[in-house]
Amino acid sequence: MEILMIGYSTIGVKDIDVAKKFYCDLFDATVHVDIGRLAMIGKTMDAPMIAVCEPFNGEAPSCGNGAMIAFSASSKDEVNALHAKALSLGATDEGAPGQRIDDVFYGAYVRDLDGNKLAFYIFG
Repeated sequence: MEILMIGYSTIGVKDIDVAKKFYCDLFDATVHVDIGRLAMIGKTMDAPMIAVCEPFNGEAPSCGNGAMIAFSASSKDEVNALHAKALSLGATDEGAPGQRIDDVFYGAYVRDLDGNKLAFYIFG
C-alpha cells in the first residue's frame, strides 16, 4: 500500500467566497469539492489540495502560532512569480523571495487575506 504524505491542508477563513477566489487565482486551480462552508481547491482530486473552511463553531478563524503551509515550486522563477501573484491578489509580504540556506533552500513568504502564513519554495 502506498502512503501519500499530504492529501490536503485546511485553513480557516472569514469569507469562503473570497478565499476560493484567492486560492483558485493564485494557483490557477479549481474548486473540486464545495460543501458551503468548506471548499477543496487544487489541480486534480488525486494531487495535494488546499481546503478553505469557515470554522464549524462559528468563531473567527485563527492562525496557529508557528503554523505555515509550504507549497513547492518547480523553479526559483516560479517561487518569485507565486510571491508576486499572491501580493497582487491582496496577500501581505512576510519575506521576499531569496536564498535562505545556501545551495539548499530558496523561499518566499506571504500572509493570505485571513492572515494564514504561506511559503513558496524550492530545494536548491
